[in-house]
Amino acid sequence: MKLISFAIPCYNSAEYMRHSIESAIGNADEDVEVIIVDDGSTKDNTFEIAKEYEAKYPNIVKVIHQENGGHGQAVNTGLAHASGKFFKVIDSDDWIDAKAYKKVLSTLREFKDDNMPDLVISNYVYEKVGAKRKKIIHYENVFPICQFFGWEDIGRFKVDQYILMHSAIYRTQVLKDCGLQLPKHTFYVDNIFVFEPLVAVKKMYYINANLYRYFIGRDDQSVNESVMISRIDQQLFVTRRMIDFYNENEPETEKCRKYMRNYLRIMMEVSSIFLIISGTKENLKKKEDLWKYAKGTNPKLYKELRYSILGNSVNLSGHVGRKISAIGYKVMNKIIGFN
Repeated sequence: MKLISFAIPCYNSAEYMRHSIESAIGNADEDVEVIIVDDGSTKDNTFEIAKEYEAKYPNIVKVIHQENGGHGQAVNTGLAHASGKFFKVIDSDDWIDAKAYKKVLSTLREFKDDNMPDLVISNYVYEKVGAKRKKIIHYENVFPICQFFGWEDIGRFKVDQYILMHSAIYRTQVLKDCGLQLPKHTFYVDNIFVFEPLVAVKKMYYINANLYRYFIGRDDQSVNESVMISRIDQQLFVTRRMIDFYNENEPETEKCRKYMRNYLRIMMEVSSIFLIISGTKENLKKKEDLWKYAKGTNPKLYKELRYSILGNSVNLSGHVGRKISAIGYKVMNKIIGFN
């Protein structure tokens, strides 16, 4: 069995995928598995580049070609073919840091088969185009460092500190046992990836290393503001699925419940602010419908989401209220720099 499987979903990624793949291959340790999923690329030689690495590193790289199913389906395919004890996704325009990679692999090798964490967390770095200073998301104030811990041991998250796909390394069997299946042809499914399996996570481990380098700044990226507005229906679909999942699978521990509720609050606020920024009557109606959906499915959860500071901030009434909400978003984006 491999130590870790990296899934790299690629779709017309020839321009930048080599950096991502080579960072995962690293020093070519054969206990590492790199699964390159070509998601039906048609505009470039993504598949040929992937096969090139498979030929060069046959004991490390595995290439899978599939009909286009979107990022979520590519992650599903990578997970289905993963033979590693741990599983991590690397987007094809991102990469992992060589020095931190060595530290993470060394730590993973120390875990015994009968005593492994369900979730390993590491830091990630915003590699933002034009930014003079790289923003590092770390969790020193939230998690004990280099020791096993449970939900009862976690501290308080800041607004920019939530666990994203970039910081998560799951034990592979946890993902398979909980039956994780991301929806096809849908953006923003990374939120589902780091949300639904949490109900099965009992034991965690934090490595204070800046492993993941998150490239941000391409005009066509899914987190670009105009792109997010154009794909807002997919964001709403993901948010509703997460609400439904929480309602049907409420965690046993209060701290896990609180974390998941706060994550949902962020999803509701992000969806709401982009609907507001778009400025159309249709999208303002969608915002109203989203909050009604939350209220109709779980009134208690709705109150916790709606009557928080940020929940109130995206539900200010009238034109002036919406303008204040939009300004607040712009200020937060300048501070955090999330797109």
